[in-house]
Amino acid sequence: MTDYFEGVVSALMRSASEGRLGRIRRGIEKEGLRVDAEGRISQQPHQRELGSKLTHPHITTDYSESLLEYVTPVFPHPSDALDFLADLHRITYRYIGDEVVWPASMPARLNGNDSVPIADFGSSNSGRMKHVYRRGLDVRYGRIMQSIAGIHYNVSFPDTLWQVLADAEGQSDVNARDYRSEKYFRVIRNFRRHGWLLMYLFGASPAIDKSFLDGRSVEGFEAVGKSTLLASDASSLRMSDLGYQNKVQDQLKVRFDTLNHYVETLRSAVSTPWPAYQQAGTEVDGEWRQLSDTILQIENEYYSDIRPKRVVRHHQTPTQALEAEGVEYIEVRCLDINPLLPLGIDEQQTRFIDTFLLYCLLDSGDVISDEEEQRIVENRRRVVTNGLDPQLTLASVNGEVALADAAEDLFRALKPVAEVLDASEPESPHADALNVLAQRVRDPSLTPAGQIAYALASEQRDFIDWTLAKARQHAAWFAESPIDPARDTCLEELAEQSWQQQQALEQDTSVPFDEYVRRYFACAEKHATPR
Repeated sequence: MTDYFEGVVSALMRSASEGRLGRIRRGIEKEGLRVDAEGRISQQPHQRELGSKLTHPHITTDYSESLLEYVTPVFPHPSDALDFLADLHRITYRYIGDEVVWPASMPARLNGNDSVPIADFGSSNSGRMKHVYRRGLDVRYGRIMQSIAGIHYNVSFPDTLWQVLADAEGQSDVNARDYRSEKYFRVIRNFRRHGWLLMYLFGASPAIDKSFLDGRSVEGFEAVGKSTLLASDASSLRMSDLGYQNKVQDQLKVRFDTLNHYVETLRSAVSTPWPAYQQAGTEVDGEWRQLSDTILQIENEYYSDIRPKRVVRHHQTPTQALEAEGVEYIEVRCLDINPLLPLGIDEQQTRFIDTFLLYCLLDSGDVISDEEEQRIVENRRRVVTNGLDPQLTLASVNGEVALADAAEDLFRALKPVAEVLDASEPESPHADALNVLAQRVRDPSLTPAGQIAYALASEQRDFIDWTLAKARQHAAWFAESPIDPARDTCLEELAEQSWQQQQALEQDTSVPFDEYVRRYFACAEKHATPR
């Protein structure tokens, strides 16, 4: 450990012991396909009783009409976020009949690209823009890739923590907005250095149904059951080249050294045409195929394991919001849905992630060089495809190092950070999470991917059948405990209000859609003025 790390940890521990540190705040976004009784992706529309996909704050859809997306509010206690997420599932099951929510990241049984219905957000300009954006994703990557689901974990550190950290660094007089943005980018850089650990510990997608390939052939898989391909050493096929991938975006070379560089890179990608997308066209025979022919249609198209975020105000793009007011929180995007858990995530995992992110803030984090970037990309590739191989090594500045050794080094570094967080708790949930999860380091069979691979291989059971059985178990689990009455009333009211909000948007026909899109991109080109 460096002198800097020990110094800031000591400063935070003093504040935490005195009850002055505050609490990390987090919100959870979870996706999940609706599937029928045979494990096939649903072709039914999003149930009206769940509210408008366009305007409901907590229940919407992601790419597909069948791909539910749950969004919790921000909570200072992980259990509250998880309880809210559970109730979103419960109210969903009230209205989806015989369907279930698919509890895995890799999709249910598909029947070609067109079996993934694109979400329809209504006739308003904002709704049409969301739909056309998704049509563009189909043109660029195909719908099947967009049927993959995951969990996004959004985290912000408390104001009091920032003040203690700035005091410890002798930077109390610097601009608070700029200071936080700088430190959040340090979190992102260190996360990218060490994020392979999360993919190893929590990866839960070692298998696919053959229908996911849509006729393509792949190597390195074991045939299981009638229609399953298993990569027994893989931790997360979702995060591999088989899952989310974009060779065009590789051209961006996004570096997380400063906020300005990050913003300028994304802004350039939204304004730089790409030949293949130009050839596909935007409007063809009077129909929109994509919003633009540039590398990114909009900034949110950029794929990354982690992103800096800020709540976007009206008529702002994400980068304009960041420019104007700095980074507000970070979004972790590399988490698989764990089909062994009803919610796909549990409190133990949230406690570990919180500890990990605070470590990424407190550790020194220089700018990532080209050479280190290559190691980061290579280590990520190795872990997601071969992470369960006990002999796996990672690339380091000093040569190859065993994954287990590197993981144990990180666990040792995480221990004092967990103690800081536990100083504000009646017990020791962060240290307890480290102790339990450390057992996975030397025993890959304890990881979610290891447990799933063993279950499928030992029983010679198809991924679809096994996951569908888990979905039914989870549905029964949700049914065993009732929804919180106050939250039930609130969600029912929000559903109705969301339809009223969508109707109001659709009644405004003063701006034609073509002009609406033109104005959006004209506005997106402008630099925001810092507040």
